[in-house]
Amino acid sequence: MRRFRKERGMTLRGLSTRSGLSIGFLSQVERGISSIGLTALNGVAAALDRTVADFFEEDAPEGEGSKVARLPFHFTLTRAEAAATEYVSGQQTYRMLSSRGPHLVLEPLLVRIAPGGRREDAYGHAGEEFAFVLEGELLYEVEGVEHRLFAGDSVHLRSTVPHTMYNDTDRVTTVVSVVTPRLY
Repeated sequence: MRRFRKERGMTLRGLSTRSGLSIGFLSQVERGISSIGLTALNGVAAALDRTVADFFEEDAPEGEGSKVARLPFHFTLTRAEAAATEYVSGQQTYRMLSSRGPHLVLEPLLVRIAPGGRREDAYGHAGEEFAFVLEGELLYEVEGVEHRLFAGDSVHLRSTVPHTMYNDTDRVTTVVSVVTPRLY
């Protein structure tokens, strides 16, 4: 984050203004003292004219031998045995369930949320979100109202509504999440 900010000649104050996050928090993230949630990182990425994927190193380039089938313009097929890309953000691990396909806008993810951790403030952003709890429990706050989701429960909302999610139990929660716009 620091490298991208400096490349743009931006101060922490400028990034704070553009992302809506505090200077102190951004400084802690840059120094490795605090972690940043994926939704907040999406705001930082937008403020720096980057994608969230720019903040993560690629494990291996796709190419020959890849187990992901790609057809132009409208279709991807990802086999179960294909090595899925995973990103870790704070207490959450995101497993990509689909490769990028031109003109496709959904971002399907398998999210594992570790218990505890830091609860992020609710905030809105562009797009739409859907979450389906596969196992465990999830506390999902929408417009200041907390909803406890159990296995089989789901939530679907416009992301412009202030929201946040948190695992306040003592075991991992697994969620299928579909968001727009794509984060990676």
